[in-house]
Amino acid sequence: MNTNLVESLIQVIETLPPEDYVLFQEQLTTHSIQKTPGFCGGHARIRHTRIPVWQVIALQNQGASDDEILQTFPGLTLFDLAIARAYYASHIEEIDRAIANS
Repeated sequence: MNTNLVESLIQVIETLPPEDYVLFQEQLTTHSIQKTPGFCGGHARIRHTRIPVWQVIALQNQGASDDEILQTFPGLTLFDLAIARAYYASHIEEIDRAIANS
């Protein structure tokens, strides 16, 4: 891990004006959720994994804690869970339909 690079990125992000910071967050979210034909049945998935958003949300709906979800999917981070929840909030029907069809 390149901690110097990460620290430099943090410094740059902290200097962004509010409107650019919002744009940065939107872009980071957009790039963190992907839909690719042939991967996860074309469902929204979390970054470069084969973990569909609907699976994370289904576990959450069943009462799983963040720690339990992260244990189930060790490659995910708390940020990934937050992004999955944000995606769900703006695509409720899509994710609920995927859960219902699973």
